[in-house]
Formats: sequence, structure tokens, C-alpha cells
Amino acid sequence: MQTVIIAIHLIVVVGLVIVVLLQRSEGGALGVGGGGGFMTGRGQANALTRATAILATIFFLTSLGLTILANIGRQQKSIFEGVAPAGQTAPGAPTGGNVLDQLRQIEEQRAPTAPAAPAAPAAPEPPRQ
Repeated sequence: MQTVIIAIHLIVVVGLVIVVLLQRSEGGALGVGGGGGFMTGRGQANALTRATAILATIFFLTSLGLTILANIGRQQKSIFEGVAPAGQTAPGAPTGGNVLDQLRQIEEQRAPTAPAAPAAPAAPEPPRQ
């Protein structure tokens, strides 16, 4: 059922684009200004306007139908279901502090602890005079 509505929806979308592009430009906003196209006269303009309205209505109806079909069988969930009780945090989540402190905690958890490198020998002191 959903596939049929999607096919109808796509056909309506293509038809709607074509009908809108066939309509005569009112103000020549792009400088192409109307001219004498193959669809001129008041009768054709009314037909295009009516076709646009019909296709737009079908577009909205198929959009609503697809939305309803997508939500059938979906269980409603509360936004509070995934929230931990006060005082508890998710495992591994940084606790407290500002963003920099949290980033440091995460970096410390990820970085393996390496043995400390031996200190470089101190330079000998120059002789005193």
C-alpha cells in the first residue's frame, strides 16, 4: 500500500512542477517576462490554475497518507523513559565540572597509562670562581 502511494506521490510531484512551470509569469521576476507561450489566453490560465489546485490537494493528501502509514504500529514513547533518575548518571559519562573538565576526564579514560619516561640528566654546573 505504501509503495502505491509513494508512486502516486512522485507522479503528482512531477506533474505539479510541470504545471507550475507552464504558468505565465506575472511580474517577469527573472527577466523572462511572459511573452506569447503556447498556453495563452484566459481559458488556459484557468485550466492551469485549476490543475495546480487539484495536484496540490492530491500532494497534501498523499503526504498525509504516507505519514499516517509510517506511524501505524509505532508505540508511543515518553520522553522521560530514557532519563536516568536524579543522582545517577550513565556508565562512563563524565560527571560535574565544566566542559573542559569533562573533556579531560574523557581523555584520561581513553588514554592508556604509559610508564613515566626517565628524566633527562641535569646539565653540569659551571665552576664557580
